[in-house]
Amino acid sequence: MLGLMQSQPLLISSLIEFADRHHGDAQIVSRRVEGDIHRYTYRDLARRSRQLANTLDGLGLAMGDRVATLAWNGYRHMEMYFGVSGSGRVLHTVNPRLHPDQVAWIINHAEDRVMCFDLTFLPIIQAVHARCPTVRQWVALCDADRLPADSGIPGLVSYDSWIAGQSDQYAWPEFDENTASSMCYTSGTTGNPKAVLYSHRSTTLHAYAAALPDVMCLSARDSVLPVVPMFHVNAWGIPYSAALTGCKLVFPGPALDGKSLYELMEAEGVTYAAGVPTVWQMLLGHVKPNGLRFSTLRRTVIGGSACPPAMIAAFQDDYGVEVLHAWGMTEMSPLGTLCTLKNKHLELPKDEQMKILQKQGRAIYGVDMRIVGSDGQDQPWDGKSYGDLLVRGPWIVDSYYKGESPLVRDAQGRGWFPTGDVATIDADGFMQITDRSKDVIKSGGEWISSIDIENIAMAHPGVAMAACIGMPHPKWDERPIVAVARRPGAEVSREELLKFYEGKIAKWQIPDDVVFVDSIPLGATGKMLKTRLREQLAGYRLPGL
Repeated sequence: MLGLMQSQPLLISSLIEFADRHHGDAQIVSRRVEGDIHRYTYRDLARRSRQLANTLDGLGLAMGDRVATLAWNGYRHMEMYFGVSGSGRVLHTVNPRLHPDQVAWIINHAEDRVMCFDLTFLPIIQAVHARCPTVRQWVALCDADRLPADSGIPGLVSYDSWIAGQSDQYAWPEFDENTASSMCYTSGTTGNPKAVLYSHRSTTLHAYAAALPDVMCLSARDSVLPVVPMFHVNAWGIPYSAALTGCKLVFPGPALDGKSLYELMEAEGVTYAAGVPTVWQMLLGHVKPNGLRFSTLRRTVIGGSACPPAMIAAFQDDYGVEVLHAWGMTEMSPLGTLCTLKNKHLELPKDEQMKILQKQGRAIYGVDMRIVGSDGQDQPWDGKSYGDLLVRGPWIVDSYYKGESPLVRDAQGRGWFPTGDVATIDADGFMQITDRSKDVIKSGGEWISSIDIENIAMAHPGVAMAACIGMPHPKWDERPIVAVARRPGAEVSREELLKFYEGKIAKWQIPDDVVFVDSIPLGATGKMLKTRLREQLAGYRLPGL
């Protein structure tokens, strides 16, 4: 027997229609590439998204054709989220921090038909456009009077003039909710990136889940600053959850330094912000020495890489800002877990609560997790046993675009995505990443978590960033060393930092050496590139060997 309920597909267009009707006057504020502050509403967003849809229809693009972006977080980029996907095309957000050769490879692999880019990235477009034969239209995300006259890009048009002559009336089409909506390429450090192709159904379900109270807890009362880029994993789904909830949106554009972010937060009454640890390092690095406070900021979600406990403590103890530690992946749309306390934890001493909050958190409804040993058998959820982390769910990848399925099958034939992370899960379901499987250090038959070593180093006041890697050892197989970038003007010696580890970690897990570097290499999404660090230290030998 089937239920007797209406059947309506879960489509991205329904999100912007809802925002238009129920939150039409809520603000969307953007710092533009042009340098000024732009303000409009969800009603304006919906209107211009419909104009964009009409523009794509006029261009003759077919359902499923890819429309690419190379852009910062801003209102024009937001319009493409809805105008492209809502009209049945696929929004392809390209990471501008990649090398131009990778950008060209990705555009060609996706077979993009249109490329819309911020003028900041004109040099990248100039370097790749002749190598991208599938692109029929190049669009600069700017007003007509800002369009460069001598760009060298054939047929280049300004976005605003491109959509200006189109009607703002548009009937969003209905189609199968499993239709592709958007795509994002992984930030892999070896080989070519892989393309993850999201659907309308997966994106809408993810938007619902992200807004839940124990996840991002977004509401119409919030003023939200997504620093996490819209060009990677859809800004953690915030643009879609924002339309669903009607929160005020504040886009930072290209100004991501600590001073610019702080001033924007204060000017726009930001209550909630999202970004990777490196961004918040810059923010705290501006706030602390200048004796500043946050007048409205109350919560920040930190993900992309493990958040150092010292950063959680600084936000919460020094500034009264709650840190929501999150974990996910491009292949997961991206949210998998988020860390908030349960009712039974509220009476615990503060230090016990902090031990919980340092974990990546509990699975969101829709995400199933398991950890398996080297024999493929499930490990117990005791908070101590570690294993390879596997996940499954309705917004988790099944197979890559033009590629293979990465899934592994269990005894029931169900597919699980291998995350590449090594983790523990405790009895309450709190998951903690202990390492990437490729980064875990095996010393004398025991595993050492590079993340633990990095977090302790990051708690030292003289350390700006730290990365731990394993080095070959004839007796122990591998031994850890920690590469450290000092804070500007700070003095910290090798001996001082090694002593700092005493009492915080087992003696045999203390690094064998400290190597001071000017900076830790970072990837296109702000993650540490340990492969590149290993290349830089190729001639290094452990002390005494």
